[in-house]
Amino acid sequence: MKSAIRFAVDIGGTFVDAIAYDETTGELRLHKAPTTPGSPARGVFDAVGGLADRLDDVEAFVHGTTLGLNAILQRRGADVGIITNEGFRDLLEVARANVPAAHMYDFSYAPPPPLVPRRHRTGVPGRMDAQGAEVTELDEDAVREAGRLLVEERGLRSLAICFLHSYANPAHERRAARILRAAYPDVSVSTSTDITREYREYERTSTVTLDAYIRPVLNDYIGALEGGLAGAGLTRPLHIMRSGGGAMTAELARRAPLMTVLSGPAGGVVGASFLAREQRLPKLISFDVGGTSVDCCVIEDGEPGEVHEAAIDGFPLLIPIFDIRTVGAGGGSIAWIDEGLLKVGPHSAGAVPGPVAYGAGGTEPTVTDAALVLGYLDPAAFLDGEMDIDAGAARAAIEAELAVPLGVTVTQAAASVFQVLLARTVGALREITVERALDPREFALLAYGGAGPLLGPMLAREMGIATTLIPRVPAAFSAFGMLMSDLEYEFATTVLRPLSDATLAAVEPAFAELEQQGEEVLSTQGIKPEDRRLIRRLDVRYHGQEHSLGIDLVPGDTAATVLSRFNAQHEARYGHAMPDAGQILTLRVRAVGKLAKPGLRELPATGTGGARPAGSRPAFDVATGEVTPFQVYLRDSLSPGHTLRGPAIVEEGTSTTVIFADQRLTVDGYGQLLVTGGNDD
Repeated sequence: MKSAIRFAVDIGGTFVDAIAYDETTGELRLHKAPTTPGSPARGVFDAVGGLADRLDDVEAFVHGTTLGLNAILQRRGADVGIITNEGFRDLLEVARANVPAAHMYDFSYAPPPPLVPRRHRTGVPGRMDAQGAEVTELDEDAVREAGRLLVEERGLRSLAICFLHSYANPAHERRAARILRAAYPDVSVSTSTDITREYREYERTSTVTLDAYIRPVLNDYIGALEGGLAGAGLTRPLHIMRSGGGAMTAELARRAPLMTVLSGPAGGVVGASFLAREQRLPKLISFDVGGTSVDCCVIEDGEPGEVHEAAIDGFPLLIPIFDIRTVGAGGGSIAWIDEGLLKVGPHSAGAVPGPVAYGAGGTEPTVTDAALVLGYLDPAAFLDGEMDIDAGAARAAIEAELAVPLGVTVTQAAASVFQVLLARTVGALREITVERALDPREFALLAYGGAGPLLGPMLAREMGIATTLIPRVPAAFSAFGMLMSDLEYEFATTVLRPLSDATLAAVEPAFAELEQQGEEVLSTQGIKPEDRRLIRRLDVRYHGQEHSLGIDLVPGDTAATVLSRFNAQHEARYGHAMPDAGQILTLRVRAVGKLAKPGLRELPATGTGGARPAGSRPAFDVATGEVTPFQVYLRDSLSPGHTLRGPAIVEEGTSTTVIFADQRLTVDGYGQLLVTGGNDD
């Protein structure tokens, strides 16, 4: 029988992970290739080429990328022009006029400069009121003049349009977009209401600006990717992960590139949610450690936390994304001394030049260099032996840059790198657990990414988490999660009405319109009617509050049942509920198109009792604070039923799991590694 192969590719800041899943045999194959910042598509082709010469037999291809995110963080997006209402060109500077909590007592704080300079912003006459009624007719000649100024005189190739109250009536935005696209067909045009139909002009302006900023970058990349994959024989549609889970076609990603801005980490969260449901894990924390960052997300009852408002590098955006906490500290993060204090990240050595041990020109020690010094990584087995590693150079860099300035030994300096990294990570996890009245000790930790299995058991010890779960092929788990995705898209509109039975009846036509949009999108993506699902949700708040909570709306709901669920969720989140009246802020519809996906396969229980080590080497044991012999095992030799006690190291080429003296490891029925505290028989 012919095998059905599914491909998924995840681009990180350091490596590209490609995974091939054989639906017939359940075999997972992984290949990693260095990220190629100068030509991102080339890194994808290198990773895919390590698994298959041709893609003619591939049934599905899903891709996640942080290319848009990196363009924002590194200020490498397009030069953007903004067209808004007359008198509102300074909205980006005015913003909310507040100081971020992290800089509350910093009297020298200055907000980041806007992505778009003032000379690239212009206003045109025209106005809608908050109910969507036209107050002043749109001046179409002024729109044409604004286009001439920004495109012909300023030489801009990407435009963003955001008008006041367009969430209530987008007619002016749509008309302006038609005028500009007709006059300048080669110029990219983004409108705020194509991305979000929600109130808050500043946040909506920032959102559409970010979309316009990355649109040319993503369009060029997706075009190059589709061309190269088609040349390799791919006949199935290319799908791109969304930041809030699910996937969409490449064509839809071109129309809404901002929806992909956190698509890489989203794949891991989707995979973690899948495992939580399949293995009935009611409380799980995903812990994704790559080359440049640590990404964490809380998953309860198989559902990840989600938000509809976030920020990237200080710029707000109104899109649905997973509630992921990111720490700028991964395997490639640079360790450095700041006024006598050791710090780790947020700067990363990235793929170029990479850690000192790579021998590619890096001079600043990284977390990877510290792991080599502490004996956690085998230089000869790094990336299955495909990359030459200079452990001596790593040790020399740790000594010169960290140990000597701090007045400690090389081992102490390297161990301190991990202590600082763990302290930063614990802080991020507390934000999404303890600060939300959740006890992290009640959760299991799912550790993945290239460095997740190394750091996961350390973090579990630090936070009192009983079980750390290491999935199969952890280095490519985010890519594996992409194979678990359905097609998804979300539509929303602001209503700002009291929560009452009369309001629920009155918003029915608005819900119907959103559902129609969802049906159209799923239809264009080739989803059969029987595989479509539309989910309604309300954003509800107490009257007078600023922020809201999302409440699912099911058939037969009344205002009283919705308010009851809102009160329960508010009490669970904030520790109290109030007797105040409720208010509906936003209507949302999530359109889901079901896709075939691989299941979780149990493996034969061939292992019994202890496993046979492949050797041993000295490494630093955080349980004892000393360098001690660690037994080394090859993961391929471990089968369901095997157990082993720390201190031990499990190697699998692209990832390394470290178990300390007070921990033990068990292989479960799916071939996953369970690391638990306690080392008694």
